[in-house]
Amino acid sequence: MAEEPDHEAERARDIERLRALEARLGEKSAKPQVSRGEEHFSQANMAWRMVTELVAGLGIGFLIGFGLDYLTGWRPVFMVVFVLLGLVAGIKTMMRTANEIGKKPGHSGDDKGE
Repeated sequence: MAEEPDHEAERARDIERLRALEARLGEKSAKPQVSRGEEHFSQANMAWRMVTELVAGLGIGFLIGFGLDYLTGWRPVFMVVFVLLGLVAGIKTMMRTANEIGKKPGHSGDDKGE
């Protein structure tokens, strides 16, 4: 019967440790979850986005130029001009995306990175 008080003391310590653990777990799970719209994009995702924007600008410029050359009969003139314009538009869009990388998510600003 001498073992019963020790057993009760161990049980009381275990219950107290369990309550402390539950309190810590409650604190951890109470933190607000970040919504998917505010997640940071990885560097690879941003790089693919920038490449896609550049290729899209070039492709759209090529298609517009080729179409105008086909309609007018002037073979390489409009295609060259619009491919260059598409390149400029793609680079401008890439620069805008690069400025977005340094901004905090959810904060809007102009193209100057403010």
